Amino acid sequence: MTTPRTANGTRSANGTGRVLIALGGNAMTGPDGSATPDAQRAAVAVAMEAVADLIVSGVDVVLTHGNGPQVGNLLVKNELTAHVVPPVTLDWCGAQTQGTLGFTVVSALEAALRRRGQPARVAAVVTRTLVDPADPAFEHPTKPVGRHLPQAEAERFVALGQHWEDRGAKGWRRVVPSPNPLEVVDAPAIRTLVAAGFTTVAAGGGGIPVVRDADGAERGVEAVLDKDLTAALLAASVDADVLVIATDVPNAMLDYGTANQRELGRVTPEELRGHAAAGQFAGGSMGPKVEAAVRFVEAGGRRSVITSLDRITAAVAGEAGTVVEANPVAAVEAIAAAAPAVAADAG
Repeated sequence: MTTPRTANGTRSANGTGRVLIALGGNAMTGPDGSATPDAQRAAVAVAMEAVADLIVSGVDVVLTHGNGPQVGNLLVKNELTAHVVPPVTLDWCGAQTQGTLGFTVVSALEAALRRRGQPARVAAVVTRTLVDPADPAFEHPTKPVGRHLPQAEAERFVALGQHWEDRGAKGWRRVVPSPNPLEVVDAPAIRTLVAAGFTTVAAGGGGIPVVRDADGAERGVEAVLDKDLTAALLAASVDADVLVIATDVPNAMLDYGTANQRELGRVTPEELRGHAAAGQFAGGSMGPKVEAAVRFVEAGGRRSVITSLDRITAAVAGEAGTVVEANPVAAVEAIAAAAPAVAADAG
């Protein structure tokens, strides 16, 4: 058995290796959801304490984060100031929040590392993520963003080409495309920083959605990406051993909200896909996290974990949360079953 990698590509002796931690956008706001600069800085500072402890223990960490509340606030500014300044597009909103949140995370993590006497080598990368221009999501936008508005106000934005849906008593809300992420365009730059020993913050909010034109140039598109699905791609791109998806609950749940509600502990990708197919996970919340956890392990990752922020240290070791690992017995049986066919082909 090999030892996990350190930032310079070797293997560390502590057995943990490289870990990608995906923080939710709500982890970057106050307990009451406040998104004032002070509230966001305070929330990020708390989150970075646990990350700094992992780094000091020898874990090689790569970070990504959500940006839902922050993009929502930018969209409100768009609405309220449209008569004064031109609204910016969603790709620009994503880029702006990557900048502000990346700066906030870097500053907080550097401070936490210095308090521990650790060299502060942290960097943030404004990251693009490739999507397919033919993705069905562009024809059928479903991702709600921004605030609820009365119908009359929403119809003003519909006239500008936006998609809004009636959400009942709450009012109308904008819905936008959320295509499947295909490639982290800036992965080479991210890998270079990681290999140089930098704790790297990348692909915030899932990355800036871009499409690739015939000449190879990338251009931004009006969409938002699921940060957990991009996190699975990014984790594979940086050769991570473990993907930790930090959320506001300690585990994924079966029969959530019922008298039979129960926590999911250690599961295989096949088992988790079965639960998802049975409708156990809500599409807009736990569903993408489950899909991301499964995709990473199916792509060759050692382990994915879904858990709360306060348990990430134990989660890295596979001792907390919903732990997704390939079934080693099934893998051995599959190899054994394939061996006769391979031998026959060779003959």
